[in-house]
Amino acid sequence: MRMKQGWESEIHATGFNYQNEDEKVTLSFPSTLQTGTGTLKIDFVGELNDKMKGFYRSKYTTPSGEVRYAAVTQFEATDARRAFPCWDEPAIKATFDISLIVPKDRVALSNMNVIDRKPYPDDENVVEVKFARTPVMSTYLVAFVVGEYDFVETRSKDGVCVRVYTPVGKAEQGKFALEVAAKTLPFYKDYFNVPYPLPKIDLIAIADFAAGAMENWGLVTYRETALLIDPKNSCSSSRQWVALVVGHELAHQWFGNLVTMEWWTHLWLNEGFASWIEYLCVDHCFPEYDIWTQFVSADYTRAQELDALDNSHPIEVSVGHPSEVDEIFDAISYSKGASVIRMLHDYIGDKDFKKGMNMYLTKFQQKNAATEDLWESLENASGKPIAAVMNTWTKQMGFPLIYVEAEQVEDDRLLRLSQRKFCASGPYVGEDCPQWMVPITISTSEDPNHAKLKILMDKPEMNVVLKNVKPDQWVKLNLGTVGFYRTQYSPAMLESLLPGIRDLSLPPVDRLGLQNDLFSLARAGIISTVEVLKVMEAFVNEPNYTVWSDLSCNLGILSTLLSHTDFYEEIQEFVKDVFSPIGERLGWDPKPGEGHLDALLRGLVLGKLGKAGHKATLEEARRRFKDHVEGKQILSADLRSPVYLTVLKHGDGTTLEIMLKLHKQADMQEEKNRIERVLGATPLPELVQKVLTFALSEEVRPQDTVSVIGGVAGGSKHGRKAAWKFIKDNWEELYNRYQGGFLISRLIKLSVEGFAVDKMAGEVKAFFESHPAPSAERTIQQCCENILLNAAWLKRDAESIHQYLLQRKASPPTANKIEHNETVKLPEALSVMTFKNPEMHKDETIEMERNSYLVWLNCISEGHQISSEEVEKKKTV
Repeated sequence: MRMKQGWESEIHATGFNYQNEDEKVTLSFPSTLQTGTGTLKIDFVGELNDKMKGFYRSKYTTPSGEVRYAAVTQFEATDARRAFPCWDEPAIKATFDISLIVPKDRVALSNMNVIDRKPYPDDENVVEVKFARTPVMSTYLVAFVVGEYDFVETRSKDGVCVRVYTPVGKAEQGKFALEVAAKTLPFYKDYFNVPYPLPKIDLIAIADFAAGAMENWGLVTYRETALLIDPKNSCSSSRQWVALVVGHELAHQWFGNLVTMEWWTHLWLNEGFASWIEYLCVDHCFPEYDIWTQFVSADYTRAQELDALDNSHPIEVSVGHPSEVDEIFDAISYSKGASVIRMLHDYIGDKDFKKGMNMYLTKFQQKNAATEDLWESLENASGKPIAAVMNTWTKQMGFPLIYVEAEQVEDDRLLRLSQRKFCASGPYVGEDCPQWMVPITISTSEDPNHAKLKILMDKPEMNVVLKNVKPDQWVKLNLGTVGFYRTQYSPAMLESLLPGIRDLSLPPVDRLGLQNDLFSLARAGIISTVEVLKVMEAFVNEPNYTVWSDLSCNLGILSTLLSHTDFYEEIQEFVKDVFSPIGERLGWDPKPGEGHLDALLRGLVLGKLGKAGHKATLEEARRRFKDHVEGKQILSADLRSPVYLTVLKHGDGTTLEIMLKLHKQADMQEEKNRIERVLGATPLPELVQKVLTFALSEEVRPQDTVSVIGGVAGGSKHGRKAAWKFIKDNWEELYNRYQGGFLISRLIKLSVEGFAVDKMAGEVKAFFESHPAPSAERTIQQCCENILLNAAWLKRDAESIHQYLLQRKASPPTANKIEHNETVKLPEALSVMTFKNPEMHKDETIEMERNSYLVWLNCISEGHQISSEEVEKKKTV
């Protein structure tokens, strides 16, 4: 190791001292170094490791079945130092001149384009590949890949060369991502008004990869399932996932790579921003995905779930040691970050938001910035108090519950609003309740899609007057579910909103938000779970995929909770009742004119019915599975997950054997993952053990072991216990495999969060006290808190839920038992009959002869509005 200074000769280092704990090294020189610039030259040897971080080897199988290795990198957050000595911090930017000496039959890639390729003097099978100098950049974004790949390429309309690299023989599967990338680059260039700064961009599928993808500048690495799409064998949700991940990583080329966070405290800026704008980009490329509604279910509600815990953390976290960085790659940095940026964008308006973004990127390009710098640019562009508002969202953890009640004063509606921190454990009881500056929108039934009023709630309580609102009109807060808060309505206000769910006059994202808020209030013990079950039944005519997806998710949480009781079967009956009408409407096969969202909805509904043991669904799934396995009629990709899940859940050892065989034969990683995720549904204890053993076998890629074990834990009550025992028994191997990355956190969360007995929280805590996992510390605390919350929920509501389900069974909704020529009285039947008829008032009793009722119900199920005169006409026809 030597130092070259100015005109002086080289000075050789006399020693260096490693401080492993701090990941530092100290170099000593024989004499004091002069002030001024110098060049430090270091010879070093590194190891190509197996840990999916640093410079590591990734195992793959060639088409002929031979096992080979590629050499790839993953440096974020602090692993560039595993590959070469460096000041490995985001603010210490440099240019990089990279040369790779590689076998000549291998592809060699790095951040920049190749400028020279020449034979290596000592070995004719090896070449030296030299890449152009990079712009000034952070170490965590440096990348190199050496392996066997095919590619497809195009030029974006701005002239950037775009390539997607795939495993050999699978170039075709890179076309979808290529198309998305080529559309996305110009979209971001226009949005930011800053050109993409490098001459090329490569997107490459890596076999063993811990994250979903990584935004290395000019060379973006992906898991195969986040990049490859096979037109025949990829399902709709995979296409959507690939579009989102490509949109996310390409946004980072500007936001993160060109302008980089000052320190890891500001990680959320990178990730939250990219997690928001990926939706903007996909909405631009694929408007038919209705992706912003999906954002609410995928990101917004997920972030609120985590952020309601006492063991959450603020968006901005001070970070000291490298292991603390891994901890913050979580739903707060990504999903809450994205949600508050969505709220901010809505508050500022798109025009000023774009203007502010351009000011920020132009001012800080090739430099580093902190959160405050972004606020300053957006404040200058919009003239609004951005920093004051946003600091309440990024510097303190949690979010508010807004309680609202209304009073009619002549022609106006007076609203009383108050805010308190929302806690998963129930009403906030601390001394100093944190306060937020909350942008609030209010809509009414007169125009459900537009805000009647927008205000900034900057104090604990406020009164608001809505002019000209008639007594029979409903009022709703948080139009579009954009504000990051939950709403609790007075009983009268809630009562007036519920018909808007039944007759679909509330927009989809508002129906979703209303149901999700109620579910969370029940979970926190603020209202009764039975009240929410009644609201869930009002979704009988729901057509929207995302609304169903969120409903399904909440019913799944409730099912898991009730698996700890002896009336688990009753909640399955409830699930079947809620999902069977939509299941019957959709059927098994796509109808002409259906699109992306219909395919997603069909898969969701059939999977839910099949898992719950709905007889007709189970029989059809078995029939189609048999045809699929025998090669008579291959299942469409969209039906595979629900069918696999259904036959496994109600199957035996033979079914599991067939599934494992399908797994072995699958050529595509997407299909292997699809099977891995559902294996845990198998009901028999000895088969559960078999699946767990399989999870650690060579058959499963290291990053996917987590989803197999997680699937077992989520599959059944027995599976949960077995998965936890398996993790304890195999802890050493699992920890060695994943330590210091976020996969260890994910593994722990998936395995233990479904428990609902107080003593389990103690057991989990004790195990990790004697087996520390520093990068998962916060996750472990959150899991223990969730277990205690589940136990409290069960104690509080189990009995009333049981009574409600029994009572439903004893007297099913009226519509199910109408005999010939019987008259049905409303409103008893209102829970299942949905009328968009202005003549009908809920406090009137209307008698209807059976045939009229059936005509009416039929029209409603097809989404038509219809009056009683028309019913009479149709009936005579």
